Amino acid sequence: MILPIVAYGSPVLRKVGEDISKQYEGLDQLIADMWETMYNSNGVGLAAPQIDRSIRLFVMDSEQMFANDDEGDMEEFPDAPGYKGVFINAKIQSVDGALWSYNEGCLSIPKIREDIMRHETVTISFRDENFIEQTKTFNGITARIILHEYDHIEGKLFIDYIKPLKRTLMRRKLEDISKGKIQVNYRMKFVK
Repeated sequence: MILPIVAYGSPVLRKVGEDISKQYEGLDQLIADMWETMYNSNGVGLAAPQIDRSIRLFVMDSEQMFANDDEGDMEEFPDAPGYKGVFINAKIQSVDGALWSYNEGCLSIPKIREDIMRHETVTISFRDENFIEQTKTFNGITARIILHEYDHIEGKLFIDYIKPLKRTLMRRKLEDISKGKIQVNYRMKFVK
């Protein structure tokens, strides 16, 4: 089932998500719905707070970025062919490497993109969809997507990395998003 994406301004986007157990009600269906919602929205990642659940769960698929790279723009990234996975109760162990800039966007903040600096490598522990504990190191665009989605379960948004003056200049756009004064090709849930 395709779920509505929570828009900027919703309090759930600013909450730190709670850990869940393997017995979390409807977990398998929730994960399936998150995949369907993410792909329907043309996203490469989706965190539970974006579908109005304050839990530590996100899905991401950088494989599709490499698969859809018709112009060879992704060849420079060391993480080809990408990674597709479910991250439950994730905790970052370390971030390493140089900071690098990439133009990011967010399904909860449509029509706004900004160059954001992030570390090139992340080591993260998490449980997969079978609740098997994992610790893995990711780099390149895959690390960036993971860091972006991890921020969501920590109550942070990519615009938090933008300089205050620039955020002030985009205030009207952000208010329009929170009030539903935008057109997108996927379902959204706006602040009332």
